[in-house]
Amino acid sequence: MKIITDILNLYKERFSFFLELLIQHMMLTLISVSIITVIGLSTGILMTRNEGFAKVVLMVTNFMYTIPSIALFGVLVIITGIGNKSAIIALVIYGLLPVIRNTYVGINEVDNQIIESAIGMGSTNIQLLLRVQLPLALPVIFAGFRTMVIMTIALCAIASFIGAGGLGVAIWRGITTNFPEMTLAGSLLVALLAIITDFILEIVEKHMKKRIWGSVK
Repeated sequence: MKIITDILNLYKERFSFFLELLIQHMMLTLISVSIITVIGLSTGILMTRNEGFAKVVLMVTNFMYTIPSIALFGVLVIITGIGNKSAIIALVIYGLLPVIRNTYVGINEVDNQIIESAIGMGSTNIQLLLRVQLPLALPVIFAGFRTMVIMTIALCAIASFIGAGGLGVAIWRGITTNFPEMTLAGSLLVALLAIITDFILEIVEKHMKKRIWGSVK
């Protein structure tokens, strides 16, 4: 119980410090998630149009996913230097796979009979994509999106090791100064942010499914 009391006292005494780190963490995550979503959805859609391209992209993203995060951060420091730029690049690279793969799989799993019916009714390729394929693939796509967001929040904590901001600063400072309360305080905030974000995304997913399935019907 003493450790819990110490952590709560630390939050109270260093409130502005942790608030600043939390905002930095959220901003880094938001920027990375936005970039990942745009690139991931676009690439996933293009993959459904070209199987050769799909195989190459999946092979590359799977390979990048196997690289340890610390190693990737180290390489990026050499290329792009320390700070937020390298952190965002690394977070984007790691976050692309779930979105790309789930977009590709989700669209490909749409029933061919539904697609043929839509084409028979005169749907253009854009109408087919926006009104039929993406809505029906949404549950699979959103599952990948949720995974990516939570993973990005967690990986963002490591970004402080290369000079980026965020809650990882508190974790790293606690480790380097032998201050376990600081390390735990930063780690708990990262976990809490991930849990709250996932809860919100779950609510959004349920609401979105109701609206889209209603419009499809």
